[in-house]
Amino acid sequence: MPSFADFHLHSAVAATLQRLGWTADDPLARESAPTTGRGHNLVAITPPAPAYAAPALAGVISRIQKDRTALLLVPSTQLDEWGGLVHVLAEGTGLRMHVARGAARAMRRLRGDSLELLVTTPETALTLVGRSALRMDLVDSLFLAWPESLLDPDSVTSLMQDLGKEAQRIIYTSDAGRVADIVERYARKALTIGIPDAPTLPAGPVRTVSIAWSGRVRALADLIELIDPASLVVWTADGRHHEAIAEVTTANQPEVHLITGDALLPSASVVIAFDLPTGARLGQLLRVGEVFLLVPPGAEPYVARIAAPRRPVQLPGLLDEVHSAQSAQRSAVVRSIESGNLDRALLTIAPLLERYDAATVAAALYELWTHSAPAVSTPEPVPSSATSKVFVGVGKKDGANANELVAVLTKELRVERGKIGRIELRDAYSLIELPAQEAEQVAVALNGRTIRKKRVTARVDRGPIRGDGKTAARPARRNDRR
Repeated sequence: MPSFADFHLHSAVAATLQRLGWTADDPLARESAPTTGRGHNLVAITPPAPAYAAPALAGVISRIQKDRTALLLVPSTQLDEWGGLVHVLAEGTGLRMHVARGAARAMRRLRGDSLELLVTTPETALTLVGRSALRMDLVDSLFLAWPESLLDPDSVTSLMQDLGKEAQRIIYTSDAGRVADIVERYARKALTIGIPDAPTLPAGPVRTVSIAWSGRVRALADLIELIDPASLVVWTADGRHHEAIAEVTTANQPEVHLITGDALLPSASVVIAFDLPTGARLGQLLRVGEVFLLVPPGAEPYVARIAAPRRPVQLPGLLDEVHSAQSAQRSAVVRSIESGNLDRALLTIAPLLERYDAATVAAALYELWTHSAPAVSTPEPVPSSATSKVFVGVGKKDGANANELVAVLTKELRVERGKIGRIELRDAYSLIELPAQEAEQVAVALNGRTIRKKRVTARVDRGPIRGDGKTAARPARRNDRR
């Protein structure tokens, strides 16, 4: 029987995997951990839950050296879940890691050379690249989680274009068809594992509970209180949340079985899947008892493929919170209506009211109001002497030079030669100094153009620029000296 020692994992990481319920003879662990541990590319097709990625992450973490950088890109709704998993796996390794919800702290740590693993969203990573804090050509391993769930798929393309050819690429997806283009372009020689190509027919009926990743334990407690089962099986993909689950299930529940992975299932009246199962495992759960699935944001398409029919369950505790928040929002809308100061807004949306139902327009505006930052703001005037830098994804290793970049700007984009300032050529990209009020326009025009047979990404670099037009001094980074 194989052991994790055969996979050349760090001893602390191997011990954590075993504690989470993984075994070396598990097909997913047996194929993913050695592959990632040796630095090879991997594409894994699994349910959209971080738990399934633990063995692959174990391989990545075990191979990280002090002079290496690993980047884990995840959907924004899963940052905390992925961060918790990485923290558990990296415990005892001395690995310096950071979960970045924004760019500021990550930028400081990257520039201070005190980071070996960065967990963030593609959008934040793109910001860090644009500010010259993160160098994609120095990323040794890139782990991309469920790109089909990302808000801005183009951000992945921009990052992948600047990734070194020898960098390891790991892609976890629940829908191979939707990410086939990314795999074909950036991970062609990857080992593909996981759910078989032939999809399992939807099984059911199932009951579903829509809940945030961070609210699953509480939802579990509320669901048990609501349905009051005579006997219960709680199924999980791994054991990371077992302690918290045990606290909310054992009280007044003498017949509760906590089952992990492919372990045998005892008979029960109700089964609650804390993690999302594969289609095959769902079929097994349905043979035990009535099945309830906890469905986090972004997992709905996957659940629709494996389960039918589906009936949602509304939890009383969650409904109270939702109703309270919605009541406050309705009050704000009422105050705005009664103020009578809506002429400008009505003029803005009048064309939409001619094309769409008023309720649909109102619902769309509500979504923008509650989930988005203000789309339009009045910009502050930019001093005429201020400059910005435009990041261009072509550099020395591509054979680019300053004269060629100047030629593209002046001949193709009609930028006046006197407006082009200092050009900094790096290995994988270049920074071009331009008047601040024109930098965004030039970046948009440059983005997607071909320079040295390479389709380049261009964006305004948000690094520190002083008002006198000179670039503020940046601290030296070890990666720049390599």
